[in-house]
Amino acid sequence: MALLLNQLHAHCNTLLSINAFKDYCPNGLQVQAADDAAEVKKIVTGVTASEALIDRAIELKADVLLVHHGYFWKGEPELLSGIKGRRIRKLMQNGVSLLAYHLPLDAHPQLGNNVQLAKMLGFNITAGLDDDTYPIGLVGGVDKPQALQQLSGHIEQVLQRKPLVIGEPDKRIENIAWCTGAAQSYIEKAAAKGVDCFISGEISEPTVHLARELGVAYIAAGHHATERYGIKALGESLAAEFAVEVCFVDIDNPV
Repeated sequence: MALLLNQLHAHCNTLLSINAFKDYCPNGLQVQAADDAAEVKKIVTGVTASEALIDRAIELKADVLLVHHGYFWKGEPELLSGIKGRRIRKLMQNGVSLLAYHLPLDAHPQLGNNVQLAKMLGFNITAGLDDDTYPIGLVGGVDKPQALQQLSGHIEQVLQRKPLVIGEPDKRIENIAWCTGAAQSYIEKAAAKGVDCFISGEISEPTVHLARELGVAYIAAGHHATERYGIKALGESLAAEFAVEVCFVDIDNPV
């Protein structure tokens, strides 16, 4: 049975429980470049709807571009001009619709960025970083205690990106909290859980001092590097559910 654009949109919205989140951007169909009943034969997935990713989606003849970071963020200019205008124009002119899921994809209990990162790194999950029904960050640990230097080396090997590490190299790490992307401000929540280390994507100047004063090691493993796996998992679930081709495209980003 053919997969229609409105069916894909409704399925993703339900699967990711978008109404449970108060987000910084709209989740779901952000740019509609075809009719509701248009058939979706090919989906390209990626982290951010940059022009480079749009160009690859066009080259691959995608009907839909499915991303974690889309458009229309709170506080950004509303005009469809400049870079945003050029990106959306390319989507519309080439019949590529854009679906984007931010916090719902971070928090999904099977497909989410944080669950998928734990799977990649071999972490056990014991709790959420907060008490929300869909916690954004997670708490868990490793099977055997290891030195911070060993953990950071493992992360570098798996994510193929050298992390920035705050803490003594020989610090014993057993209990860990993590939250992908720009979640460095969650370090105090992590410390309150009694963890040895907190892992996120980015780092800010105050994070260094907080980590030192809280006695918690901090690893900034890369915003992009920590958020590749949720959108990839979502695409794979769609390919398994429907008769649709899905292609993950990784546009390198050192941040």
